[in-house]
Amino acid sequence: MKVWFAASEAVPLVKTGGLADVAGALPKALGKLGVDVTVVLPKYGAIPEAFTKDAATLDTFEVQLGWRRQYCGVLETHADGVRYLLIDNESYFKRHYLYGYGDQEAERFAFFCLAVCEALVRSKTPPDIVHCHDWQTGLIPMLLRTRYAYDPGLKPVRTVFTVHNLQYQGVFSRELLKDLLSIGNDLFGEEGLEFYGAGSCMKAGLRYADKLTTVSPAYAQEIQTEAYGEKLDGVLRQRAGDLTGILNGIDTDSYDPQRDPNLAVPYRHSLAKKRKNKSALQREFGLPANEGTPMIGIVSRLAGQKGFDLIGEALPELLAEDLQMVVLGSGDPHFEAMLRDASGLHPDKLFVWFGFNEGLARRIYAASDMFLMPSRFEPCGLSQLIAMRYLAVPIVRETGGLRDTVEPYNEFDGTGNGFSFGPAASRDMVFTVRRALAFYKDEAVWERIVKAGASRDYSWKTSADAYRRIYRELAQ
Repeated sequence: MKVWFAASEAVPLVKTGGLADVAGALPKALGKLGVDVTVVLPKYGAIPEAFTKDAATLDTFEVQLGWRRQYCGVLETHADGVRYLLIDNESYFKRHYLYGYGDQEAERFAFFCLAVCEALVRSKTPPDIVHCHDWQTGLIPMLLRTRYAYDPGLKPVRTVFTVHNLQYQGVFSRELLKDLLSIGNDLFGEEGLEFYGAGSCMKAGLRYADKLTTVSPAYAQEIQTEAYGEKLDGVLRQRAGDLTGILNGIDTDSYDPQRDPNLAVPYRHSLAKKRKNKSALQREFGLPANEGTPMIGIVSRLAGQKGFDLIGEALPELLAEDLQMVVLGSGDPHFEAMLRDASGLHPDKLFVWFGFNEGLARRIYAASDMFLMPSRFEPCGLSQLIAMRYLAVPIVRETGGLRDTVEPYNEFDGTGNGFSFGPAASRDMVFTVRRALAFYKDEAVWERIVKAGASRDYSWKTSADAYRRIYRELAQ
């Protein structure tokens, strides 16, 4: 079975968030199950030369984008045993940032979607499935069902559309999308792209793909409600029979504290060795060196979605406790200023690194006793999985994939791999953190909680098998 993944980012070539981790790791796991996966990406200027210098040009053609005829190259490269096709147009993709260009995003990713469809037409052996990811590829299922519906080579091709975060939808004016795609009002009805007077690329994927998936079972249920559905809950309820929540995994070969070169002391199951990494990070950050002081780690975008308003309200009470906090991230200037001010007032308890550094993120996972994720919503979340892999106990809000992966500790029967709270309220978060701190003082209890987290299978194997079943069902 052949599958093309269409995505806007994938590790190890280019990454801004969790989508890249999925688009990089899932094809490898599918490959081990006998699925032949090709990942199709824009050829960004940010992709390291190591992946592009020997890339072979497979094809060049022009893409009709409204009244424009734009050059497109298709280059082939390989990474981690996976085949990649890079869609080349320097005007659209050789830029300083991957995203963030306002209405130009419509033209950039309309071009990408049309280029993928043209590459499918021109391929000698089209795939059985085109698996599209998030709004940047949402137009592909629509184009295959409309403009390319009568191409004999593409008739057997089926589509899967995965929602990684419903909040980001690629909403643009009707006039702009009609111009770029050369489509009429007929595709802007309730059953098409129409979205409150504009057009939604996310809705295009939801309406036209053969099967829909999202990245956790709980999130699949949540997005069918008004509270989490981002005004698309009605569409999702209509397509509930085609929607499946499949929990993400992590690359356990990469995220392995026994073999992670970023750590001061490698370990697998030893809390004593793990705490040596805490001492190393305390020295690196200039925090008081004490292995016995509980450390809470956060690696995140600094955004309201991630619950940083709750953290801001709770910081005075949290920093009054006997603990240290280390934060790595960037985002909303308000939250950056909040953390900067708090670290200035409590330099012995709070250290913040603004930006992102992969090696430092891994050192924080390894050093932290607890890992805090008070997200208002979380489609899946990978950080809690990485944290448990590195023997850090997650403290999370009960939403989306956090609810699916973190079982709250029950002191009466000794079960559970973390701590959780329901309401999005700072007082509930503080209570839960204090509860975790109390159990941290009992080494036997803490080891039981850590062991429960570490015993989980974090690999992509189970998830990949679920995707393979969907592909097989469509290809019959």
